Amino acid sequence: MLAHYTNGNVPKVQKILRHKRVESTMKYIQLLNLEDNDFEVTSASTPEEIKQLGMAGWAKYDEMTLNGTQMHFYKKPKRFSNL
Repeated sequence: MLAHYTNGNVPKVQKILRHKRVESTMKYIQLLNLEDNDFEVTSASTPEEIKQLGMAGWAKYDEMTLNGTQMHFYKKPKRFSNL
């Protein structure tokens, strides 16, 4: 999970886990190679919805205007969605 939230930044995960050797860290993480279908997706159009999704751990990946409404699109990996 830490690898996902740090975008695969192994030294950062190593520091968080307090490992002295990167080899120890690599035993526990794998660099993520997630496909599009590995994510849950949702959208928000109001500031309150945007705030709630951000607080719930959703990551913004796109935005566009649909029929005059600014839409923001969010995703998070399915395997971490229950945490």
